[in-house]
Amino acid sequence: MLDGEWMVEFFAPWCPACKGLQPVWEEFATWSDDLDINIAQVDVTASPGLSGRFMVTALPTIYHVKDGEFRQYRGSRDKDEFINYVEDKKWTGTEPIPSWKSPSSFQMSAVSYFFKLSMVLRAIHTSLIEEYGLPYWGSYIVFALATVIIGALLGLILVCVVDFVFPPRTAASAHDNAEKLKANENDQDIMDDEHDDNSEDMDEDLSQDDDEGSQTEGESQDAMDGSSQSSEHSQTEEEEEEEQSTESPSVRKRKPRKAD
Repeated sequence: MLDGEWMVEFFAPWCPACKGLQPVWEEFATWSDDLDINIAQVDVTASPGLSGRFMVTALPTIYHVKDGEFRQYRGSRDKDEFINYVEDKKWTGTEPIPSWKSPSSFQMSAVSYFFKLSMVLRAIHTSLIEEYGLPYWGSYIVFALATVIIGALLGLILVCVVDFVFPPRTAASAHDNAEKLKANENDQDIMDDEHDDNSEDMDEDLSQDDDEGSQTEGESQDAMDGSSQSSEHSQTEEEEEEEQSTESPSVRKRKPRKAD
């Protein structure tokens, strides 16, 4: 479909609308050579991967493809409208599917594999019921166990890949880390001891300063006491002199007078 121009119908044999469109589509296909276009049909039950690429969610679904550009046809479903859509190039008025959603993109290729897987699982389910006679719940149990086992295997593979890319630490590296941790703890202990020693030195200095201060205060107090005692002693002497001076005049000696 990536080369040339195409009109493609996705249908299913059990779809009533697809059955109603079938004769119209076959008549439209007779104009293939006149319109120089490829006209095709895709059975979604037979080609689940292709229907997955186009994300077919409704039936019938019609696509126009021109040189790798995909557009979904949304017009009326009759022969004349199909012919006019191609002959008059009405598809140019329709926006193509974005590149990230294009059937030729990588992500849509991955989606197609999921569609194929769903068809495989459906076929297995039908085989278990019809050929082996399992009940529906028995088939569901088988799928549940298979899912658990596959999930465990995928988890084991993932763990192995992670261990290979990011190998775990060896015993030597763990020992080195323990030694580094121990060295850091020792350094911290030394710093704590130095801090304690500095604290003790500061306490001693403060106590010495307090003793010197108290001694200085004592000396100052002694000096003050001495000065007060001296002042008291001098005051006592002055009082004694005053007492002597107040004694009787007879005790005093008179100076001899000069002769006239």
